[in-house]
Amino acid sequence: MLRMTFTESDVQELHYQRFHHPHPRSQQKMEALLLKAKGLPHHQIAAYLDICENTLRQYFKQYQAGGVTALKQLNYHLPTSDLAQYSATLEAHFLAHPPLSLTAAAATIEQLTGIKRSHTQVGVFLRKLGLRRVKSYAVPAKGNPQVQAEFKKRTRTTFGTSLCRNTYRLLCR
Repeated sequence: MLRMTFTESDVQELHYQRFHHPHPRSQQKMEALLLKAKGLPHHQIAAYLDICENTLRQYFKQYQAGGVTALKQLNYHLPTSDLAQYSATLEAHFLAHPPLSLTAAAATIEQLTGIKRSHTQVGVFLRKLGLRRVKSYAVPAKGNPQVQAEFKKRTRTTFGTSLCRNTYRLLCR
């Protein structure tokens, strides 16, 4: 069992922070230390908070290393994509030259950056850039040439030059 001493100001701070800290994980840490300050054994604290004793010991070690301020810190690992450094270049390229499919987008990304990604990863990356897939539609029936010409003008300015079925374009926001 770890021997720890708590000052009265630390106990008051723990009591306040266990309800007022914005993150629930930090609130749980504060409550664990407050229960330790009240003299409860480790196994009861762990059972009460529904955590394992190793996690509880980690909370105690954090407190010993840096006090209440160390308990407030959240150190979550947030991985970043290798494509993140090329995001501005790729966004500019895709806005100028929208790909017809995710296969074309993946090939373009591999050509420009040398990084090969699956279709799923390319789709996620493009959505993070703010690009979305939009299906372009077929030209209306040949019954009314005026309606057809108007449709072609309207969609060419919106979707680009190709107006075939099942074509996907990446458009910005």
